[in-house]
Amino acid sequence: MTRKKLLLVEDDRALAELLIWHFEREDFDVRRTGDGEEALLMAAEEVPDVIVLDWMIEGILGLEVCRRLRRRSETANVPIIMLTARGEESDRIRGLETGADDYVTKPFSPRELVARVGAVLRRVRPALAAEQLGYDDVEMDVSSHRVRRSGKPVSLGPTEFRLLRHFLENPGRVFSRERLLDSVWSHDPDIDLRTVDVHVRRLRKALNDGGRKDIIRTVRSAGYSLDAEA
Repeated sequence: MTRKKLLLVEDDRALAELLIWHFEREDFDVRRTGDGEEALLMAAEEVPDVIVLDWMIEGILGLEVCRRLRRRSETANVPIIMLTARGEESDRIRGLETGADDYVTKPFSPRELVARVGAVLRRVRPALAAEQLGYDDVEMDVSSHRVRRSGKPVSLGPTEFRLLRHFLENPGRVFSRERLLDSVWSHDPDIDLRTVDVHVRRLRKALNDGGRKDIIRTVRSAGYSLDAEA
């Protein structure tokens, strides 16, 4: 199962550790920094599924970090939840107008924040919260581990199932072999890049059985993408 990737930008170490504990308990993969510049670098290196961003942080203020993230194509649509002690209506409006998807005023309950993040993900990126995934004529039932294409069952091994699920959660996005290795195999030291190619071929063979069109696009020198227009 692919864990939801969360970037936490919070310079209060005690609060950050408390939030990390709550989010990891809900199966989030959390990376954390308290610095605005580093947050921008981390988001560029590995695009998260959601960002929890404090307004008052070291270096660049959270409001400017949010603005810059929205200007970048790769993070323009990543959900951002702002944290702040500033509870004035004008401040909330500034945060939302800058590009935040939600705004949480301190002090707050960590459980409420986890629930708010889940609600934003369901609204903005429903595939991450869904038990049913689909793209083009491919359907996946996550809970029962069943896959169909054009209504017909597709037999997949566990690794191919995880690989297809990752693609279905991120349709149209190109993933390098290294990124797939990290997301699907969790950087198992015994797995090399050629293994990724082998499992992509197996997934293609299973999906394309019966002469169906190939929806997994190979992008030269970049990686693979789920793309029905390929």
